[in-house]
Amino acid sequence: MSSKTQNERIVFGLKVKQLRKKKQLSFSDLSKRAHMSVSYLNEIEKGKKYPKPDKIEALAEALEVAPEELTSTELSPNMAPVGELLQSNFLNELPLDLFGIELAKVAEIIANAPTRVGAFISTLLELSRNYALREENFYFGALRAYLELHNNYFEELEESALDFIRQNGIADSRPIPVAKLRRILEDQFEYEIVDKGLDPYPELHKLRSLFIPKGKKLLLNSKLSPMQQAFQFGKEIGFETLQLAERANTSSLLRGRVFEEVINHSKAIYFSVALHLPLQSIIDDMKQFFARKTWDGEAFLSIMKRYEASPEMYYHRLTNILPRYFGMGKIFFLRFLHDPQRDIFEVDKELHLNRRHHPHGNGLFEHYCRRWVALSLLKDLHEMQQEGKYVDNIVRAQRSHYFGTEDEYLCLTIARPGYPTPNRNVSVTIGILITPDTQQRIGFLEDPAIQHRVVNKTCERCALRDCEVRAAEPVIVDRREEWKRIQARLVELENE
Repeated sequence: MSSKTQNERIVFGLKVKQLRKKKQLSFSDLSKRAHMSVSYLNEIEKGKKYPKPDKIEALAEALEVAPEELTSTELSPNMAPVGELLQSNFLNELPLDLFGIELAKVAEIIANAPTRVGAFISTLLELSRNYALREENFYFGALRAYLELHNNYFEELEESALDFIRQNGIADSRPIPVAKLRRILEDQFEYEIVDKGLDPYPELHKLRSLFIPKGKKLLLNSKLSPMQQAFQFGKEIGFETLQLAERANTSSLLRGRVFEEVINHSKAIYFSVALHLPLQSIIDDMKQFFARKTWDGEAFLSIMKRYEASPEMYYHRLTNILPRYFGMGKIFFLRFLHDPQRDIFEVDKELHLNRRHHPHGNGLFEHYCRRWVALSLLKDLHEMQQEGKYVDNIVRAQRSHYFGTEDEYLCLTIARPGYPTPNRNVSVTIGILITPDTQQRIGFLEDPAIQHRVVNKTCERCALRDCEVRAAEPVIVDRREEWKRIQARLVELENE
């Protein structure tokens, strides 16, 4: 019976425990009746063991039920939500090992309070159905939690990138020539790189590259800049060097099939970023930058340009180093996409280190506060484009005081045109919580040239009535105030 799945073991154990408690039997009582050790029974109930047929018959006789009742996959009504959870394969998809949690412990919690846990699980599943949460939503959420747990710094990935640099004689100077990375992929890893490989497939125009496992072909989008090609090559080298077999073949994850695929994609990205922005070099650059007494946007961009990095690569590296080497642990990263034609802003990437910061992903389809520099800079970028001006990367700093709290952030934002996808713009933001410590570490923090603004999460939830950039009425605030008036009137009438 060793071939039984984990779910089958869990269901069997839950049934045994439920029947034992129903008959008010202790482990010792059942042990005597079934002629089995207490430790073995305990492992059965925890879902670790599935007994052989003769022991199932002994258990059934001890519990005064037919053996088929124990082996059936049907569960009692109060256990039905647990069964639904198991059938959904939810437990098997949880990356529990990354967080040091044993699945047996989860099963034990379920077994200890099946009705209450079942109700909780039922609620989660209902919410997921109502809000159309898919597996990949969960995978990406779990990945963010994993990265946040480790402050987005992984020593083993840093070492792997450094070893690769040494072994392949890559010079300290940056950028790394794209031709060198191409040769490494072709000669060392036997890739066939096809320039303009995606051009015959217009439906794939948003992808930067596609890896075809058969023949190890890498099809490239012809619109990629040398910088983008270098990053894609670095990521493919990461997959090979780190021996990440479970992987997505598209340049960006369209949909995570399994969690291993999602986390491996993240590791390959980290490797490529570490390859192109060497650790000690970028630390030295940022130390000099934070020592400045005045804010200089061009100096901030010049660091990125030195490595011929994209804003996303640059900011990824900042999230790696700021907590560990600069004592700036309370930070957030957000990437906003802006569709100028519909004037819609959407967060598609985020990271919160040390705590949950403002703002964050908005699944409520409300209007983000236009006072955040991440959005105002995108509006300015679009206006410049409308005027026919050529715009590449633009940068701005803002001190953002979150309305109704004591939280204030130094936000450093870069906005850029979307590429290779046209008709949209992108901004990336690092938000650093201002504390007495960061005030000492950032020399330009008090520069009057840095804009100060009170910000909020969404217009619908903002009580600032005189906001000049409001995109929607404060309907949530109005609803709350109406409820308060109702409550006050009810109290008044009750006390008459």
